Amino acid sequence: MKTPLRLVLAFLIFALAAAGRADVTLAPLFADGAVLQRDKPLPVFGLAAPDEKVAVEFAGQRREATTGRDGRWLVMLDALPASAQGRELTVRGANAITIRDVLVGEVWLCSGQSNMAFAVSRATNGAAEVAAAKYPLIRHLAIERTVAAQPAFTAKTSGWQPALPDRVGTFTAVGYFFARDLHLKLGVPIGLVNSSWGGTPVESWLSGAALASDPAFQVVDQRWMQTVESFSALNADYQAKLAAWNKADAAAKTKGKPAQDAFRKKQVRPRAPRGPGDPWTPRGLFNGMINPLLPAAFGGVLWYQGESNAERAGEYHALFRTLVTSWRAHFGQEDLPFYWVNLANFKVPADASGTTYAFLREAQTKTLALPHTGEALAIDIGDPNDIHPTNKQEVGRRLALIAKTRRFGIVGDDRGPVFENATREGAALRIRFRHAEGGLIARDKPVQSLQLAGADGVWHPAAGKLERDTLVVSSPAVRDPVAVRYAWSNAPEANLYNGAGLPATPFRTDKL
Repeated sequence: MKTPLRLVLAFLIFALAAAGRADVTLAPLFADGAVLQRDKPLPVFGLAAPDEKVAVEFAGQRREATTGRDGRWLVMLDALPASAQGRELTVRGANAITIRDVLVGEVWLCSGQSNMAFAVSRATNGAAEVAAAKYPLIRHLAIERTVAAQPAFTAKTSGWQPALPDRVGTFTAVGYFFARDLHLKLGVPIGLVNSSWGGTPVESWLSGAALASDPAFQVVDQRWMQTVESFSALNADYQAKLAAWNKADAAAKTKGKPAQDAFRKKQVRPRAPRGPGDPWTPRGLFNGMINPLLPAAFGGVLWYQGESNAERAGEYHALFRTLVTSWRAHFGQEDLPFYWVNLANFKVPADASGTTYAFLREAQTKTLALPHTGEALAIDIGDPNDIHPTNKQEVGRRLALIAKTRRFGIVGDDRGPVFENATREGAALRIRFRHAEGGLIARDKPVQSLQLAGADGVWHPAAGKLERDTLVVSSPAVRDPVAVRYAWSNAPEANLYNGAGLPATPFRTDKL
C-alpha cells in the first residue's frame, strides 16, 4: 500500500528538525544539590544547538542568551547573597531542565595531586570524622579523572554530595576540614569542587595558552616528546616484565597467602611507562578537568601539589606562578584567592642531597609575591616515612585561617614567623622575623634544624637561643658565620613557632 505523499513529507520535515536539534545541557557544576558562589556575578553556562535561544531562571532572575556556532551558551546572573534555602534553577531551550535544591554560599575549587585527593576516611580518626559529619550545607562535587588532548566543555562528576556519614568518607579531606571550619564560622553553605589527581605534575594542570606564554616552558613539551617517542620500546619491555611477574606471583599464590605476600614485598609489580594518554601529559588535566568548569565563579582555589615536581624545583616557581595567574585569567577573576599547602616533612627516597623538598618549598613560598595568595605550612605535621600524612585536619584549619583573615576580614593570625633579616653579632647571627609579635616559641626542646656556614660554604649544625622575637644562632664549628639555614632538608624537625602556634617558614640566607 502506498504511503500518502503528505505523510512522507511530514516525516522528512520531522527527521530534519530532529537532526538539527540538540538538547540544552548544563556545565558539570550545575546539577541537583549545587552550591553557587555568593556575592559575585554568577555565570551559568552549557551547550545546545548552534544559534539556539536559551533562557535561565533562578532566584527571581531571568536571563537569555543565544548559542554561538560552537553550541556554547552563557548567561550572567546578578550577584546573590548567601542562602541555605534550596531553590530551583530552570533552563529552557529546545528542551527544559530543572535542577533542584540549589544553594548559594562559598564555592572553592580544590585541586592538585594525591594529598588533595586524600579522602576523609583515611585521615586521622577517619571513622570518627565520618560518623560525626552532619553538615548538609557542606557539599562536594568530584570531577572524574580525565586526560584530554583538547579543551573539553563537559566532564563526568560524582554529583553534588552532602557532608553526611554515608557520603563524606570520599570527600577531599583537606577541602572538607577547611569547609567545616569556614561553615561553622560563617554560617553559610560551602561547596567544594574536587578536581585532583594523585602523582601529577603542575604542567599537566596548565592550559595550552599558559604553556605558550613563556619560551622557557618549551622544555616541558620537549621532555614530553622524548617520553612519547620512547614509549613503544619501554612498553614492550614492561609487558615482558609484567608477564614474568604475573607468572611468579601466581606460583607464589599456590604456596599460600604468606608466600604470596612475601613475594610481593620482595618483588614489586613492574610499573607501566608513561606515554600517550598519561596524566603527566602537559595540558592534559587542564583540558579534561579544569576547562569544563570555565568560567564559573569561585570564592577561591585550594592547591596541594608539588611532590611530582620536586626534582625540578628550579622550574617550579615559574610554572606555579603561571598556573595561578593563568587560572585567574581563565576564570575571569583577577583577584581570585589562591591558597596552597607548603610540602610536609618527608624523607624522600634515594635523595642523596637530602634537600630536594626544601628547594621545592622555597619555590612555593616565593609565589606569595603574587597578590591574594596564601600558604599553609605542613612542615611540622607530616610523617617523615609517608608522603601522605594523615593529619589533614590541621592542614584544613591552617588554610581556613588564611581564608578567614584575608578573604573574610576576620582578625587573627594566619602565618607563623617569616625570616626578615640576619645581622652579625660576634660569632653569631641574630635573626629577626615578621609575624612574631607575640614572641617566638621552641616547642618541646631548643630550636632544631639550624645550620651555619662561613665563607667556605660548608654547613654545620648550629644552636639557637630565643630572645623575645629574635633568634641568636651560633656554632662552635663556625667562628665567622655568613649564612644561616632553618629546616632546610626534606624531613627536618621543625619546632619554631610564634605565639599563635603557627610554624616558622623554612629559610636560608645564602641565596634569597
